[in-house]
Amino acid sequence: MSETFDCQDPAARAEGIAAAQVAVAAKSCVVIPTDTVYGIGADAFSPQAVATLLAAKGRGRQMPPPVLIPRLATLDGLATDVPEGARALAERFWPGALTLILHAQPSLTWDLGETRGTVALRMPDDAVARELLDATGPLAVSSANRTGVATGPTAADAREQLADSVAVYLEDGQRPAAGGVPTPSTIVDYTTEPPLIRRLGALSLETLREVAPSIVAEGN
Repeated sequence: MSETFDCQDPAARAEGIAAAQVAVAAKSCVVIPTDTVYGIGADAFSPQAVATLLAAKGRGRQMPPPVLIPRLATLDGLATDVPEGARALAERFWPGALTLILHAQPSLTWDLGETRGTVALRMPDDAVARELLDATGPLAVSSANRTGVATGPTAADAREQLADSVAVYLEDGQRPAAGGVPTPSTIVDYTTEPPLIRRLGALSLETLREVAPSIVAEGN
């Protein structure tokens, strides 16, 4: 049976983080708040856990999940040959709503799906998410909804869709907190030249170009 913890209560938050850490270690899925939407997460280094995540969402291996990391220093452990522009963007916009697609470290023994040797990385600007990431290490995380169904603003909404396919739900109020329309992260692909925006989200092309002028929008 799934458990839900109210992370707006300090005692329940500590209990929830501990329960989520245990669930991740057991290769189960958890639902966590982020600065954009609630996400369903699993151990990024466990092929079994990632397969469980994709099955919970009703998604195939051709749509691999991004990986959330707790700190900037983790970037070089998971990606190789990080371009100067990508590093500058990470230093400016992390934690925040920026996802970077980079070449994955070839030595990593993980299986996120059909990534073609790449990995999408983000450091979320959310205290609960980063506390859990500090405890678990990198997590494969996708939006907490069934594929083709809209993402809800709370963990309770996620539970209505994902039910017992998730072991632990960390509830921390609406995302975004103000109750507005959720805006996803902007995805920039640095495995192409010039670097390409694959999804326009919270960060505009103009904002990104202030740091990395060579970025282009898809289709341009």
